[in-house]
Amino acid sequence: MKIEGKDCRALWLENSIVKFIDQRKLPYKLEIFSAKTVDDVAFAIKDMVVRGAPAIGAAAVYGMALGKKDLQKTAEKLRATRPTAYDLFYAIEYMIEQITNGKDEFDAATKYVEDIVQRCKKIGEYGEKLIKNGMKILTHCNAGALATVDYGTALAPFRVAYRKGKDFFVYVDETRPRCQGLLTAWELHQEGIKHAVIADNAAGYFMKNGEIDLVITGADRIAKNGDFANKIGTYEKAVLAKENDIPFYVAAPVSTFDNSIEDGSKIIIEERGRSELAEINGKKVMPDWTTVKNPAFDVTPKAYVAGYITEEGIIKNKYV
Repeated sequence: MKIEGKDCRALWLENSIVKFIDQRKLPYKLEIFSAKTVDDVAFAIKDMVVRGAPAIGAAAVYGMALGKKDLQKTAEKLRATRPTAYDLFYAIEYMIEQITNGKDEFDAATKYVEDIVQRCKKIGEYGEKLIKNGMKILTHCNAGALATVDYGTALAPFRVAYRKGKDFFVYVDETRPRCQGLLTAWELHQEGIKHAVIADNAAGYFMKNGEIDLVITGADRIAKNGDFANKIGTYEKAVLAKENDIPFYVAAPVSTFDNSIEDGSKIIIEERGRSELAEINGKKVMPDWTTVKNPAFDVTPKAYVAGYITEEGIIKNKYV
């Protein structure tokens, strides 16, 4: 990803220290969070210093490398951080296998991260073919380089299309309560891609008025049958897209597919804390007596998905 004209990644390893762009501070400040221990990495994942399924997986492999001396304890600690994102569990199992088989822990972690980057690049190359000149495209939450180390999943096709000279416009859902659409806007701004941030509830308005031609989102876990979990509000967008005859695509690497669960009803949905809704940037926007429910994700049935953009190609959904 480009930051002020320079290439940068969401996280990287530097002298056995995991460095993260602190996504809690963006876009107002660009700060680096340094994780020297497994506890630091666990905090970074749970407190959303880093977020997005592939990037969480990348953080997990580095965390496993730091905690090599007690693999099972390290694995348990990291598994407990974010229950919905499948890449987290995929990455932990990968590292257990690699280290158990005598592989160098940091070499194995680096290989995993580089593989994720290349997978996302391929997602961009396949997904770019869906984007035509003049299109107006909706994306929900942030599924860019910040969420995947580099390139992104949902944003990867935008990057490739833009670099090929295609002219298109992106509607960016705000995605309360963490305002992660603002992270997408920040990434698109860095690339020079035309876009506008809209409130989550505005998507239907633009769809009904013929302002959206295509929807592309990321995913945190995809069940065997194609149901998938993503940022809360994704289900609403998929239903609206189908009602308005707009193709809805999910961009995700193969590591996000969880074939151990048959359908979306088996996906665990993370419930997050009250402060995310009751506060904005540390300032109260709700009185203390307000009761809050804060699911971080919802599940969209496969029936609403036109296809899945993966590093192995676009898998069309024959049931749509």
